[in-house]
Amino acid sequence: MNSRKDQLAAFNRLLDIMDDLREKCPWDQKQTLESLRHLTIEEIYELADAILENDLQEIKKELGDVLLHIVFYAKIASEKKAFDIADVANAISDKLISRHPHIYGDVIVENEADVKRNWEQLKLKEGKKSVLEGVPKSLPAVVKASRVQEKVAGVGFDWEKPEQVWEKVQEELTELNEEIKNGNNANIEKEFGDVLFSMINYARFIGVNPENALEKTNKKFINRFQFLEKTASKEGKKLIEMSLTEMDVIWEKSKEFFR
Repeated sequence: MNSRKDQLAAFNRLLDIMDDLREKCPWDQKQTLESLRHLTIEEIYELADAILENDLQEIKKELGDVLLHIVFYAKIASEKKAFDIADVANAISDKLISRHPHIYGDVIVENEADVKRNWEQLKLKEGKKSVLEGVPKSLPAVVKASRVQEKVAGVGFDWEKPEQVWEKVQEELTELNEEIKNGNNANIEKEFGDVLFSMINYARFIGVNPENALEKTNKKFINRFQFLEKTASKEGKKLIEMSLTEMDVIWEKSKEFFR
């Protein structure tokens, strides 16, 4: 692996290239904080995909793209005399030191749960009025639910045992079924949301990341369905003309193929 000196030299090279691009490239010159935003979101999702695929070379590539965006934002901000990349690095370093008094102070912790509780308490001492202030409004719903539950758990608002959470899941399912029988669409949607929220909470208790789990299931379904499409095509059939029974035969083969 590269030495710290080489790592710093590589980062300095990136900063130099960013300076060149901002000065000489017509596309880079036109970019603003706002114009980069949607591109950054795309890059984050591409990184997330690479992580799920456990493709280390692709992760390296996507991390580079994300790092470029960080440097780009800092460069634009420096032109506005607002801050530069050194301010960004120092700010996160200061925050990490203040949020880890068990490393840089005299606080004693016994486990990860203690660290999370201290983290949320320190954020409140820093002036935040709610532990939920740091949850972005634009997060996808599944991720948002996970973050909300993690944050309130950090201040002690939590179930004690996984069994209790599972009982809550069962309770919400019962309520959903009752509303389905009643045929009230507004209440069905509400109760369905409660079921999802309680399942996401249960995932936390059994050590499962619900976003990752659902995305892996998405990928599995896509692979199997595309296998179904290709197999049907090879047999000269169109899915729209096939019976569900015929499709199910190929679907079962897809399970064996991807096992």
